[in-house]
Amino acid sequence: MRSPAANADSRLSLWRQVREYAVPPSMIEAATARRHVGDWAGACAAARVDVDLDLRAVTRDHGRELAARLRADLRHLAPDLLRWHLPRIAPDGLLRPGLTLALASYGPTEHDDAEPVHLVVRTPPAWADAGQRVSLTLWTGSRDEGSQARPRPHPDRRYRLDLHRHLWDVRRSDELRSRSGARQPPLEAATATCPDPSWNALREGGYAVHRWAAEAALLLRAEGRTSGGVAVRLGPRRRLLLDIAAAGPGPRPPSARIAGASRAGRVAGLPVLPDAATWTAPDLELLRHGLIEVHQLHPLVAAALMPGHRAAGPRPSPDPAAAPRLVACRGARHRIGLVDGVLTPLDHEPAEIRREELLAALTGTPLPCLQAIDEAHRRPECLPDIRARLDHGDVAGALATVEALLGPDALLRDGNLRDELETAAQRRITFGLYRAGLTGHTPNPPCRDVRPKRGRSHPRHAITR
Repeated sequence: MRSPAANADSRLSLWRQVREYAVPPSMIEAATARRHVGDWAGACAAARVDVDLDLRAVTRDHGRELAARLRADLRHLAPDLLRWHLPRIAPDGLLRPGLTLALASYGPTEHDDAEPVHLVVRTPPAWADAGQRVSLTLWTGSRDEGSQARPRPHPDRRYRLDLHRHLWDVRRSDELRSRSGARQPPLEAATATCPDPSWNALREGGYAVHRWAAEAALLLRAEGRTSGGVAVRLGPRRRLLLDIAAAGPGPRPPSARIAGASRAGRVAGLPVLPDAATWTAPDLELLRHGLIEVHQLHPLVAAALMPGHRAAGPRPSPDPAAAPRLVACRGARHRIGLVDGVLTPLDHEPAEIRREELLAALTGTPLPCLQAIDEAHRRPECLPDIRARLDHGDVAGALATVEALLGPDALLRDGNLRDELETAAQRRITFGLYRAGLTGHTPNPPCRDVRPKRGRSHPRHAITR
């Protein structure tokens, strides 16, 4: 079994990669600009969020009051902030697939008998996760509003954000500081200190034990209770049972004690502490360990965790043509750089280059400068960066990296780089089929698992036919 410290290091490594690739600055800037002018649908499009709801249909089916509440939430939805906080999976930090997360609950209203309406966000299954797009829709009972498709999964009890609006609603984003534990009231700090050594072990593993009592009380309050048991998921088969006592008179917060740790079956009927409340906020941990700078955070997150911090302006991107690369070629240091949109040797005459290219075509050994250019086309050093951007759906960022390396007019040669780009294009087609409902209704469609499984001893090859 891995130690809590090792688990914490692995978790921080995952979130560091997520913060580098999952929500690029260009997405944040575009989504924020659209949100500031009241274009919530445009903000969703910029953040790769597909909107599957119709406000007119909502008004007709559920009344004006519910539609007005929904419209207000959509106007204050920051889809880039939502993407920033969505659950992730190891090892690459991609979105946890196949989830339905509740963002808000409405009703019941005069148009509904008993079923509340939920604003939910859905992540696609793993076989259709190209672009890492998510969808926004309404859910009632066991179906999606406005959809004729089969019943969809209900909102997940463990992954829910309706009790954590500060993770997507700009009106409450400043609550992140207090609810993450960055600012801990004295009474809460005193309650967090417990002689039970298991608390300290959990804290070292990245669990937000100092917030469990308050967060569990919020969960119970949402279910109309003031005390009782709450289950905390510690692993695939481990659950911890918290016994929450109601808050006493005055400002004293609710208290919690560990009633026991058991297998999942013994706490199946209890409320589950949401994942967002179970763990310490990853951004706070990254800052404390010096793994990220404040300017690398989402602006709303940085403003909440570091009040008064001034966001730095956009850094000018270097001109690739102004910084040629050096290659050791025949006892000298030669340059290769972009000329007319193509990576070209700068210290060889055109006639010499043509002779060397002809020699290479006849199975000869080309100049080291030409070898370096060929290597850049087939297996560039920045391939892991390009691959990570493609995996997280940042196609524009990946193509910008390729163009900065090879030039916008370059013709890709056979090799690992071209394979990665072609695979990404094929996966986008698979996602389009999924969105169109053309992949069948079975849980395992024929073209599942098209994402390459790197680093496995026995990789499973995708079936694309």
